[in-house]
Amino acid sequence: MIGWTNVLIVLHVLVALAIIGLVLLQHGKGADMGSGFGGGASGSLFGATGSANFLSRTTAVLATLFFLLSLALAYVATHRAGDDASVVDRVPAKAKPSAEAQKPAAEPQKPAAPAEAPSGKEVPR
Repeated sequence: MIGWTNVLIVLHVLVALAIIGLVLLQHGKGADMGSGFGGGASGSLFGATGSANFLSRTTAVLATLFFLLSLALAYVATHRAGDDASVVDRVPAKAKPSAEAQKPAAEPQKPAAPAEAPSGKEVPR
């Protein structure tokens, strides 16, 4: 089952790619200089300025959608249902140190003196 987070991410990427495409299709303000002197831009599909308005409005709508999707992804990432526990509580039990391992270490014990053999013989070392 696909979660809402995955759907939001896919929509976010698609909107971002659409914005990139629309921005690349638009021409800058310096490109209008040639149209005043008989350039071919006046015979375009939307007219001389119609295409710029259409593209800029579409870009504005997609930018707003991109902003809203960004906010939605931030909300979903920080407010997951049932995840009230801290990050430490999510660590598996095997990875958590035991209570004995967390206690401070006591002073090391001195090794015992070598035991003497009951027959009086020395113990080999």
